[in-house]
Amino acid sequence: MAKIRQITAREILNAKGHPTIETTVILTDGAIGIASCPTGTSVGKYEAVEIRDQDLKRFQGLGVLNAIMNIEEIIAPALIGMEAVKQPEIDKKMIGLDGTANKGRLGANAILSVSMAVAKAAAKSSILPLFLYLREFIKQENVPLKIPIPAFNVINGGKHAEGTIDFQEFLVIPASSKKFDESLMIGTNVYAALKKSLETNNLSTLIGDEGGFSPKVQTNQDALLMLKQVIEGINLRLGFDVFLGLDAASGNFFMDQQYHIRDKSIGLSSKDLISFYKTLNNDYHLLYLEDGLAEDDWTGWSELYGEMSQQTVIVGDDLTATNPYRLQMALDKKTITGIIIKPNQIGTVIEALAVVEMARQANLKIIVSHRSGETNDDFIADFAVAASADYVKFGAPARGERVAKYNRLLQIEKQIKSL
Repeated sequence: MAKIRQITAREILNAKGHPTIETTVILTDGAIGIASCPTGTSVGKYEAVEIRDQDLKRFQGLGVLNAIMNIEEIIAPALIGMEAVKQPEIDKKMIGLDGTANKGRLGANAILSVSMAVAKAAAKSSILPLFLYLREFIKQENVPLKIPIPAFNVINGGKHAEGTIDFQEFLVIPASSKKFDESLMIGTNVYAALKKSLETNNLSTLIGDEGGFSPKVQTNQDALLMLKQVIEGINLRLGFDVFLGLDAASGNFFMDQQYHIRDKSIGLSSKDLISFYKTLNNDYHLLYLEDGLAEDDWTGWSELYGEMSQQTVIVGDDLTATNPYRLQMALDKKTITGIIIKPNQIGTVIEALAVVEMARQANLKIIVSHRSGETNDDFIADFAVAASADYVKFGAPARGERVAKYNRLLQIEKQIKSL
């Protein structure tokens, strides 16, 4: 089997103009894997840690030259000569080299970029599409090969579009009965109709970090009403053809033990906020609610689960951070019915797949997600198919770093049909 011959890395820019790492792995048979690591904006405190240079003379301190040095001087010498197909051993080796619980010594950005590049090179060496290669590292019994349902982030708020609405993502989710190519068309049609509606109402069509529009509407509820009207205006049935979802990212508006949103004039308790979500669900058929409460508000999460989990997928992101220990806590406390999977929250491909397995055993919905600071790397699309995810969140059907993932899923859809 082909072995790792060379590992190099360089500093590139992500979609936000911030530095990130691109790693190249070359095998002894000539196969090459190139991967770049995304970066989050709304980052939970339980995520694996990125290494940044903190040199204010370069990129406002966000440079990644130290992380690159860790790759070339520490990781590469340890991995060269290892068989590329032994991904679990390679990832375990890097975890050991780091020696911390949160990848804080070498950096999750350094470790993950190598982990992904190795997987890409090994897939090429094995003459397999990446999604099929990655499936070899998960249990495949009763796990169908499928294209996940896309959840399009068409309105950006919160930290993804400062100065607008509180909730971070307003999602449009086609019905599960739709094929992926049809779902993609629905997403683009809603996005185009939303732009026209904003122009008609003299609202901004500027976009946020993930490609969604960021209009300055008065309340979060106004944004949902606008989406409902747009969907019905193009002859789609809300609650049948298409559904709405929210990533509240509520930790961003949780201060002094209260939740502060512009829909209400006073701070809200957990119970008050849950009551508000129930009102939104009655009016807009929320299929999906992510990070409805702050990441340490366990009591609130348990109550949210009890009140809404029969009608709405209750999803943890900052709560669970693609971390098996946080996931176990969430399961023990009965707080979620779905989980966000972001490989850069945990730091290696194999660890991310292990959390997928754990979530599947618990019958959770699996949602594979990008980050706001994405690159044009489409690895995450193959990862989502390999994991048989229920949903993917790749942003709006706009901007190159988002569209690259959707286009890769179109390609995989054709490849699956030919198998």
